[in-house]
Amino acid sequence: MPRKNTRNTRGRIISAAWKLFYENGYEGTTIEDIVTASQTSRGSFYHYFEGKDALLGTLAYVFDEKYEELWQELDPSMDAVDRMIYLNHALFVMIEDSISLDLLTRLLSTQLLAQNEKQLLDRNRTYFRLLRRIAAEGRRSGNISASYRRGRQGLRSLGKSAAV
Repeated sequence: MPRKNTRNTRGRIISAAWKLFYENGYEGTTIEDIVTASQTSRGSFYHYFEGKDALLGTLAYVFDEKYEELWQELDPSMDAVDRMIYLNHALFVMIEDSISLDLLTRLLSTQLLAQNEKQLLDRNRTYFRLLRRIAAEGRRSGNISASYRRGRQGLRSLGKSAAV
């Protein structure tokens, strides 16, 4: 049970920080602002993060939180490819609506420069688990191979028209 509390406290800090980063910009957000908005303490903040810069490494957490929310909204009648498209499109809309280009650049550069912890590429993330689940369900129902064949045919015809 303490683990869930830990995740909730850390999650509240992360969610509050990202909301403030969007509203006030990264430079315009202080640790005190984050602590107040997350209804935690400075001690809790520093228990999870060395400083404000450490929050830049939480991009994968923010994305996965959104994917979990989107998973609940998925229409079960959609085929596997359409569900994958829906998940990715909805996340890109969230990024466009809630992360400034400057902040997104910082975030992605932290992932590119990271030596060890590349959270976006962690194959155990919610995103990759959902993709594997959708693919497995699609293979079982037979609709992923049909979608794949349609996509391959479309690419072949596209290649032929480009060669003309």
